[in-house]
Amino acid sequence: MIVANQLTFSYTDSPPYALQNLDLHIAAGEYVSVVGDNGSGKSTLMRLILGLLKPTRGTVGTSAKRIGYVPQRSDYARHDFPLTVGEMLRSYARIIGADAKRETADALALTGMQAHERSLVGGLSGGESQKTRVARALIGSPELLIFDEPSTGIDRASQDEIYGLLRQINRERGITIISVEHNLTAAMANSTLIYHLHGGHGHICTPEQYAKEFLRV
Repeated sequence: MIVANQLTFSYTDSPPYALQNLDLHIAAGEYVSVVGDNGSGKSTLMRLILGLLKPTRGTVGTSAKRIGYVPQRSDYARHDFPLTVGEMLRSYARIIGADAKRETADALALTGMQAHERSLVGGLSGGESQKTRVARALIGSPELLIFDEPSTGIDRASQDEIYGLLRQINRERGITIISVEHNLTAAMANSTLIYHLHGGHGHICTPEQYAKEFLRV
């Protein structure tokens, strides 16, 4: 699904490198949490996979024909934004050439947001806003979903709902998930693999291996 070979990136095209000589192979159907300290290159790696940045050296690519991306926050969270949840999803479906009615209904059902189809997006709670972002990312039947810290800015109950939704999407629909995480507890509980970034280098392992190697438990 995702392959990186000797992936190296610098924002100045010279040292220091944000990422250096990464080799990464992620199979379809995995749920990978990308963890590491601030400045370790997590968001940079996501932007490279999305094609928003170009490698300084090496390569990175994906076999996914469609990628859904869920950012931390969006402009539509403004309280005066005059758009309903259903209107936003249908508009996005039309933009990408998907069946607006069917895809919107499916995304709302999967995320449990049917009752909010006519709610203004600016009036949603933090958890509801995040579910709406997930619903939008599901439009068009993506094979890969990329999340940027999915639990940021939402309460514990909403976090549990979001991670339950991510597990469902991954395990029942077989959609590959890559999630930049600061929530290590959630990463350990939900992921099939952990990708640890430190000093521009990466190490991939199972949650059990990560606990032994990095958490000493």
